[in-house]
Amino acid sequence: MGETLERRLERLELLYEVGIALSAEDDKDRLVERILLVAKDLCNADGGTLYLRSEDNELRFAIMRTDSLGIALGGTTGKPIELPPLPLVDPATGEPNEANIATCAAIRKESFNIPDAYDATGFDFSGTKKFDERAGYRSKSFLTIPMLNHHDRVIGVLQLLNAQDEKTGEVVPFEEEEQRIVEALASQAAVALDNQLLLEGQKELLEAFIQMIAAAIDSKSPYTGAHCERVPILTLMLAQAAVAVDEGPFADFTLTEEEWYELKIAAWLHDCGKVTTPVHVMDKATKLETIFDRIEIVRARFEVLKRDAKIRMLEAQAEGDEEAKPRYQREVAALESDLDFIEKANIGSEFLSDEAKDRIRAIGSRQYVQGTLKRGLLAEDEIENLSISRGTLTEEERLIINGHMVQTIQMLEALPFPRNLRRVPEYAGGHHEKMDAKGYPRGVAAGDMSVPARIMAIADVFEALTAQDRPYKKGKTLSESMRILSFMKRDNHLDPDLLDLFVRSGVYQSYAEKYLPDSLIDEVDEDAILSTKPKEFEPLDEATRAKRKTGFLPEYEPLRRSVMGETRSMNEPEMPQLPTKS
Repeated sequence: MGETLERRLERLELLYEVGIALSAEDDKDRLVERILLVAKDLCNADGGTLYLRSEDNELRFAIMRTDSLGIALGGTTGKPIELPPLPLVDPATGEPNEANIATCAAIRKESFNIPDAYDATGFDFSGTKKFDERAGYRSKSFLTIPMLNHHDRVIGVLQLLNAQDEKTGEVVPFEEEEQRIVEALASQAAVALDNQLLLEGQKELLEAFIQMIAAAIDSKSPYTGAHCERVPILTLMLAQAAVAVDEGPFADFTLTEEEWYELKIAAWLHDCGKVTTPVHVMDKATKLETIFDRIEIVRARFEVLKRDAKIRMLEAQAEGDEEAKPRYQREVAALESDLDFIEKANIGSEFLSDEAKDRIRAIGSRQYVQGTLKRGLLAEDEIENLSISRGTLTEEERLIINGHMVQTIQMLEALPFPRNLRRVPEYAGGHHEKMDAKGYPRGVAAGDMSVPARIMAIADVFEALTAQDRPYKKGKTLSESMRILSFMKRDNHLDPDLLDLFVRSGVYQSYAEKYLPDSLIDEVDEDAILSTKPKEFEPLDEATRAKRKTGFLPEYEPLRRSVMGETRSMNEPEMPQLPTKS
């Protein structure tokens, strides 16, 4: 009697301890493993299985143990269970599948205590008997208990096999008291497991939503290609290299499991502000393009000038002017030359000299007649756009493009991230800052930012340089891309220690072998990159450093806007008064 009471106390103490432990466990694999192992210990069972209910109404094997056979699958073992799931509905008849004891326990929400499976009726143990025959085993006593959450929905089934007498080791039936205590464990475990499954589902939803936003940004414009998808890959590769080194500036750098997740989320969201960037600015392929290329309107104006010239020629010929046609031909040739010049300037592929800008203004000052009004051949806005020195963007448009970082930071800072994701805005919002504080939108010294934020800057640039899916450029070769990164190291654009790690660790090569075509992979002069020294620069004073950490550079302040609403928080919407029944 004393031994029985002592054993009871041990079980209750174990149940109490495991209840506390289950509520603290945040890993599903460890959780299901702990549930099964404690249940086995409570009953001194030789084996057991824990099934989890899937969304398609099946019981899937989560973990299996049979001590005497050395079977340990699922859970934290990393060894998959290659057994088919058990359907809760018979696929042939559409009726509830109560032939299997585990599915029957789930369907009826009842526990089943079978003293000897070979003598049991009402359940199909043919598969068990075949397993016994192959393994030289004897499956005898079964205790099968459904696991119900607080909504009374079965989320899994706990099944124990072959209770053993503590003294003799003989297989015995499960006692009623053992059944009650395992049912109590299953009840506690169901709550803990359900919470874990809910958190896992929310996590999967968050990741899917974030990746959907990134995919939408990439598909919004062919000019970004798959940028939002590849930057996270590069970011995590370089972060892994930084964690792996045990000497140098990153010897003490490490990331917890939660910090890895935080970095991954930040990498996926690093360009989320591009959802606010107008497509006609993001995709501006020519200088005169808005929602369409205005060069067509300019061509039409030149046709008007040609028409007017022809009319003048015909009128002069009617009056007997023999020079009218040669004069007309010279005028048309000059117009075609000017139009050809304007069309080439519109492309923006070459640097535009001051002489070329003067010619654009001279051409634009010519008059043409529209209806009864005389107008300049080019409007002031058109002259300004055509006079862009490099590329196709005006300074205002370049600010709008760069302003996606303002929107990224504001959007992310407005979100109520949980504590483990609080650094997402800092990680995602700094990949255009520079070591010498000449980046944007804050103009902070990159050396003041965290290592993950600086890692993302390298990933962002390298992906953009090597990308082959941009309509406006060809992907650069590996050596060209790395040479440009070397120049950026010299000019204090990128963290020199991280770029050296990028080279020494071979991350750039690993990425190239997986994501670049063979035609772009060539030999890189690693020694030249590693030997490049950053230029000296004057650091910011303390007051400026502090100010820039929280604000934006003056030129970006006009782009600041409340992205989450002017008057109320997204988390506190004004709800209408709902009607109630009288």
